[in-house]
Amino acid sequence: MDSGWWRPFSKTDSRVPFQERFLHQKNSSQDQDNLDRFIPNRSAMDFGYAHYMLTEGTKGKENPEVITPYQKKLAEAVNINDGTRILAFKNKPPTPVELVPREILSPPPQSKLSKPKRCIPQTSERTLDAPDILDDFYLNLLDWGSDNVLSIALENTVYLWNASDSSTSELVTVDEEYGPVTSVNWAQDGRHLAIGLNNSHVQIWDTSASKQLRTLKGGHRTRVGSLAWNSHILTTGGMDGKIVNNDVRVRSHIVETYRGHNQEVCGLKWSSSGHQLASGGNDNVVHIWDRSVVSSNSPTNWLHRFEEHTAAVKALALCPFQGNLLASGGGGGDHCIKLWNTHTGARLNSFDTGSQVCSLLWNKNERELLSSHGFTKNQLTLWKYPSMVKMAELNGHTSRVLYMTQSPDGCTVASAAADETLRFWNVFGNPATAGKAAPKAYSEPFAKFNRIR
Repeated sequence: MDSGWWRPFSKTDSRVPFQERFLHQKNSSQDQDNLDRFIPNRSAMDFGYAHYMLTEGTKGKENPEVITPYQKKLAEAVNINDGTRILAFKNKPPTPVELVPREILSPPPQSKLSKPKRCIPQTSERTLDAPDILDDFYLNLLDWGSDNVLSIALENTVYLWNASDSSTSELVTVDEEYGPVTSVNWAQDGRHLAIGLNNSHVQIWDTSASKQLRTLKGGHRTRVGSLAWNSHILTTGGMDGKIVNNDVRVRSHIVETYRGHNQEVCGLKWSSSGHQLASGGNDNVVHIWDRSVVSSNSPTNWLHRFEEHTAAVKALALCPFQGNLLASGGGGGDHCIKLWNTHTGARLNSFDTGSQVCSLLWNKNERELLSSHGFTKNQLTLWKYPSMVKMAELNGHTSRVLYMTQSPDGCTVASAAADETLRFWNVFGNPATAGKAAPKAYSEPFAKFNRIR
């Protein structure tokens, strides 16, 4: 409970009404001397009932009541002189109503209120070989889909691992003239996968049928290093600095082109509402684009432009519990994580992490932010929002942690690094709303392969 407004229930508080009653009894001798302090309203008296109480109501009582001088005077005033007490209560007075329930003033022990401290494992649950993964800061080669299938690009080949049954499959190996693969990204349905290539093409695959549906051409002149789905719109970012919205349902797929970066676009993230797009580039700039503002007639009409980073911005993460909150991370010459309000354009926070920021992920179940880093420690760092206090540092990779993705239930994070390893971390714990533990299907990823080939 917030200590800013709550104060513990004390014995003094509990005795407040009883103190008032005690003081009244203490002064009763003074009341007896002050015989005219109460003047009854005779018109409000029921003399018949009073007479009955004086003559019949006290018969059979073992302990006759003491008549006070005031009651005696009152009896004489109404012509009742047999000495019987009037205005006597026959029932106990009602129990006073508590204005504040006692259970609120006296909370249960603190252990029942406070959430148990979560244990954050400092080492990865398992480590796999990922040979030939490209050591390129500007690419996005790892993604975990909503259908619990993880995709990873290793040079010219895209592999799939199904976390539900630990099965592994090779989806596609592209020709040398098209490759290497420079980006992968799952659609929201967890079935369709977009694959960006070095030759500027983008392939769309139906992974359930292992079938290529189409190839998007003409949007870019050079490699496509970043991808982001927004329903049927696939947004692509290229080395040419352009951002292209492609409607994958129609033949003429290019519907919008955004121009704001003058170097490679290496980060793209759509908001959960689908109205705002965040982009980061090798020009150290972050843009916020609003589809209702940008049109084909004004392709440079961004909503906000942030120029405070001093190195390339690849790491972008839109907050799942606060829709207008964006986290961005700068590269080797910057080292900073910055928090932005995407509606107003205000910078909310900025702090130096001490190393290159390669990727960012928000915890879906707690108010936490996870960052992956390059030189010099090559670690994953967990930060508490909004204080941005460091909660944990996860070590194991021996080279910069370029790629990071999150399981659909929000519990597990997969990271891939230039050391050619893929690691799984149980860093975010169990979902807060789950009635049972998160499913664990990691008997051994890529069990049939000594190396992910």
